[in-house]
Amino acid sequence: MPMSTVSYRNQCIYHTLDGLRDGLSQFSQPSRVALIYAVGGNDPVQVYDPQHLLRGHESILKEIYLGTAQWRKDEPDLQRLRHFGQIHVEPNLKLTGLISCGARSPALRYQMWFTEHHPDMCSIGPTERWLEHAAWLLSHDFASESTFCTGTSGYVLRGYATHAVRDYIIDEINVMMGLDSQIRIYPLLDAVLGISATPEEHVPPRGQLVFVEPYLLPQIEFMARFADHEQPVLQNYKHVRKLLQSVQDSDRQLISDGKSLIGIAVGELPRYRIVADFRGRHGFLGLNGQQICSFSDGNFHSTTHRAKMVELEEILITSRQRPDAASQLFQIVARIVHFAEAEKFGCTIVIDLNQRPMELAGQHLKRPMSLDEDRYIELAKNLARVDGALHIGADLRLHGFACLLDGRAIVGEDRARGARYNSALRFTAEKPNLIVVVVSSDRPVSIIHEGVNINAACVWRPIPGTMTTPPVIGDWLQAAGF
Repeated sequence: MPMSTVSYRNQCIYHTLDGLRDGLSQFSQPSRVALIYAVGGNDPVQVYDPQHLLRGHESILKEIYLGTAQWRKDEPDLQRLRHFGQIHVEPNLKLTGLISCGARSPALRYQMWFTEHHPDMCSIGPTERWLEHAAWLLSHDFASESTFCTGTSGYVLRGYATHAVRDYIIDEINVMMGLDSQIRIYPLLDAVLGISATPEEHVPPRGQLVFVEPYLLPQIEFMARFADHEQPVLQNYKHVRKLLQSVQDSDRQLISDGKSLIGIAVGELPRYRIVADFRGRHGFLGLNGQQICSFSDGNFHSTTHRAKMVELEEILITSRQRPDAASQLFQIVARIVHFAEAEKFGCTIVIDLNQRPMELAGQHLKRPMSLDEDRYIELAKNLARVDGALHIGADLRLHGFACLLDGRAIVGEDRARGARYNSALRFTAEKPNLIVVVVSSDRPVSIIHEGVNINAACVWRPIPGTMTTPPVIGDWLQAAGF
């Protein structure tokens, strides 16, 4: 094979992966991307994993690609793919912690793209469509064999968020309804973003806007229906924003057919529906009762806007607490954290796993308050508003509030963060068996243990500026010790 062809293909892979990684990092948290591929039917499998996303999955990848080699035996008839750049989609491999999607085509016989499955994603559907489009673009580039196209795929994938959401909605509607939606999805998505960015008297929108297929409108119980010749146009964002006030903080919904507002409804909705749930500075887009993604700051994102706190759950499970007590303690803390997130105030929670709770400076209770009843948890939620930390023991009791945390300066403090965060770092560095959860009004939740923020977002090393030919999978596995 001429070196120029190898170099061209390497450039195509590099630019596609770089654009995909950058786009997914904006849609979700910082994300890594990897590719496993074979150019020809008898060519060896190659692995391009510049940020070590696939580490820890070597055993199963070895079994898939070097064991039974079932992936080669399952190859479909690619001769039927007669259109330029057409692909046969390969499904998610369902590896733990990863999302994957691939394709086969005459120009690129096999490719499988991987990225991270973040724990706070509304749905993996848009990300799967993103990976599928990357596979289509790379197959197209390989088929074109023209350096004129180099880099274009990366630019497309960087800004693919709205398209990925639209593609997922269309695919789901086609599967469930067996026909294309009469609602044009792109104008709908533009309207959702436009309305979310339109305040009314400086207040961001709240309330639900429901999009229903026109033929399903007779199933809806309308409280008020607008006259046909006076139905507000969906693209008039300011008018729609004003009318959202009529359904704010209620069980009512504004109903649209995708073009206009039809009226105000209450009660059960048709099974097939798209819902934009505006919640102030952010909101959620759902399809048939399932969340697809969130939206804020004029863009779509994958986040649920709720802390998952997986690391806290792991610490409690591996601690000396009984499994049922550890689970209950996690649920108590999670309820307080989610309340603070929803109400948008900062707070600190000290989880004291010592057999005898420590004495902390703050407001003590004459008798520690048991948190095994909802009414006491509701009180604890509001006590979290008071400056200082809540002090919760392993006995599932609140021992104090407005507690002060102090300690000596340590390596690793972040001057870009406030006193609440850095005080927690210092405090846990000196005190054993303590976990501190810090909720900031404008940042993700931080879980601090032994002076370290254990759920801090990883800053992955950047991918190299150039790309050499990726290793075959046997060499890649050998380098990893397999």
